[in-house]
Amino acid sequence: MTERFHGASFFPPVETALTDPNGLLAMGGDLSPARLLDAYRHGIFPWFNPGEPILWWSPDPRMVLVPGEVRVTRSLAKRIRNAGFELRIDTAFAEVMRGCAAPRDDAFGTWISPEMVAAYSRLFEAGYAHSVETWRDGRLVGGLYGVAIGRMFYGESMFSREPDASKVALVRLARQLQQWEFGLIDCQMETAHLASMGARTLPRALFVERLAELVNLPHLSGPWTFDT
Repeated sequence: MTERFHGASFFPPVETALTDPNGLLAMGGDLSPARLLDAYRHGIFPWFNPGEPILWWSPDPRMVLVPGEVRVTRSLAKRIRNAGFELRIDTAFAEVMRGCAAPRDDAFGTWISPEMVAAYSRLFEAGYAHSVETWRDGRLVGGLYGVAIGRMFYGESMFSREPDASKVALVRLARQLQQWEFGLIDCQMETAHLASMGARTLPRALFVERLAELVNLPHLSGPWTFDT
C-alpha cells in the first residue's frame, strides 16, 4: 500500500512499492532539493501528470546502462562523425528540459511541467543536475538531462529535433562518465530504444545495493565540462 506523507524527510522502504502499478511507492510531499536528493539516493524518482499529487516510484526491475557498455551501431557512428553535431554540457539546462517537455507523438514529454523544470533547475544550480546538449549550426537539436550523486547518474528524459540527436548526446555522456569512473546510468523504465543501446535490467535489490556504493563516492559538482 502506498504511503502519504506531508513534510516528512524520508520515504518508505523501496521494497514496499506496489507491483501494480509497478514501483509506485508514495504520494505527496514536495520537489525541494533536499527531498529530491533523498529520493535519488534511495533509488526513487518522481513521475506524475500536471494536476496530480506528486507520485514517487521505484520499479522492479530497473533499467540501467553501464557507461562502458554503450552500444554504437554503424549508422549511429556515421551520424556522430558526419552530421556536424557539436556536443556541449551544462550550457542550456532549462532549454533542454523544455525540449523534453514539448508534446510528442508518444505523449511522454508532457509530464515535465513548469513545476518540474523549476525544481530540477534548482538542482542544476546546486551542482547536482546536468544537461548534455546536441547543437548544429548554433541551434539546439537534441539532448538529455539527469541528476548525478557521487559516481551515479540518473537519466531523466531526452529529446530529438533531428534524427539520432538524443542518442549522440547519450553516447557522449556515457563516454565521459566512463572516464570519470561512474558505475551506472539509471534509465528507470525498460524501453526497446534504450535496450538497443546496451541498457539492461537489474532486479531492484541489486540496483539499490550498487546504488548505495556509488552515491557515497566523491561527488563531482556542476557545472560540468567535457574532457578533451
